[in-house]
Amino acid sequence: MVVTWNSRDDIGPALAALAPELRTGDELIVVDNGSTDGTADAVAAASEGGAAGSSGGEGTVTRLIRNPGNDGFVVAVNQGAREAAGELLVLLNPDAHVRPGWRDGIEHPWHEHPEWGAWQALITSDDGATINSDGNVLHYTGICWAGRAGRAIGLAPESPHEVGYASGACLAVPLDLWREIGGFPERLFMYGDDVDLSLGVRLLGHRVGIEPRARVEHEYEFDKGPAKWRYLERSRGAFLVRNFPTRLLIALAPALAATELAILLAAARGGWLGQKLRADWDLLRWLPALLRERRAIQGGRRITPGEFADHLSSDLDSDFLGGAATSPVVRRLVRAYWRAVRALLRSAGRSGGSGSR
Repeated sequence: MVVTWNSRDDIGPALAALAPELRTGDELIVVDNGSTDGTADAVAAASEGGAAGSSGGEGTVTRLIRNPGNDGFVVAVNQGAREAAGELLVLLNPDAHVRPGWRDGIEHPWHEHPEWGAWQALITSDDGATINSDGNVLHYTGICWAGRAGRAIGLAPESPHEVGYASGACLAVPLDLWREIGGFPERLFMYGDDVDLSLGVRLLGHRVGIEPRARVEHEYEFDKGPAKWRYLERSRGAFLVRNFPTRLLIALAPALAATELAILLAAARGGWLGQKLRADWDLLRWLPALLRERRAIQGGRRITPGEFADHLSSDLDSDFLGGAATSPVVRRLVRAYWRAVRALLRSAGRSGGSGSR
C-alpha cells in the first residue's frame, strides 16, 4: 500500500519498479490525499497501462482511493488497510523504489520468523551505495533515528535480526495483527507512527526485525519545513505516554525531564521553539485521550517492563544529534543512568513477578 500527496514525480518510477515484483493475487492500494499536481491521475494511468500490474498482469488488484483532502498520512494508511483483503500488509513510501527480489525478500519473515510481528526492508540511498536505514534506533528518552544512515552499504547486515523499531519507508505487518493493534494512532497526522506501531507489536509479545534480502532505495531528506519539528515532538510524547510501561516511565522521569529542557534549548537555538511549544500544547490537549489509550494498551501487555527495555538504546550515537549528545561525558552519563534503570527493573521483576507493571 502506498499513500501519496503531491507525489507525481515520484510515484511513476516507484510503480514502475514495483510492477515486476507483484504476483498474481497481490493487491496494490494507493490512497491519494487530495493531490493537486495530478498524482492520482498519474497512478490511474500507470495502472491502466500496466505499470502497476504484476509481471504477468493477471490477478493483480490495483485500487486507487481518491480523498478530497489531506487528513494526514496515518489516516490514509488506516483507510487503505481497512480496504485490504490480503494476509500481509506492506506499507511503501511513494518515493521508495523496490529492488529486484524485494517481493520474495519481504515475505520471508512471514514464513521463517513466525515470532516476528513487524519488519522492514533494508533501506538504501545513493543508488544502493549507502544505508538509509538498517533498522531504526529508539533511545530510552524517546529520541529516535534511522540506523546507520549515510554509512557505506558494506556495513549493512546480511542476515535478518531484531531492531529497535521498523522503518515506515517499507514496513510489513500481518494484517490480522495490524487490526488487533488498531493501526496507526490517527491524531499523529504523520511521523512517529512506525515507532508507535513497532512498540505496540512488541508489547503484545511479538518481535520487530529487518529482512536485508528485501531492499528499497529511498532518497530521503530530513528537512521538510519547520512544522516537521512539531510533528516529531508531539509524536515522541504520544508514543511515550501510550506505550512505555508505568514502572519504566517512573524510573525515566528525571531523564525525560532533562531531555525536555535540552530540546527546548536546542529549539531556541535552532529557531523552532514555536514549533516545540505547539507540540507541547498538542500533547496537553491530547492527554486525556492518550491516557485512555494507554490503559487499554498496557492492559493487554504481554511482556515485562524489563523485556520492553531490552530493545531501547542507551547511546545517543546518531550523527544527526550533534556533538553534545555524542560527547564522552554525555555518553557516560546516559549509559550510567540506563544501567541504574535496568537494575531497578530487574529488581522489581524479581519481587513482582512477570506481571509487574
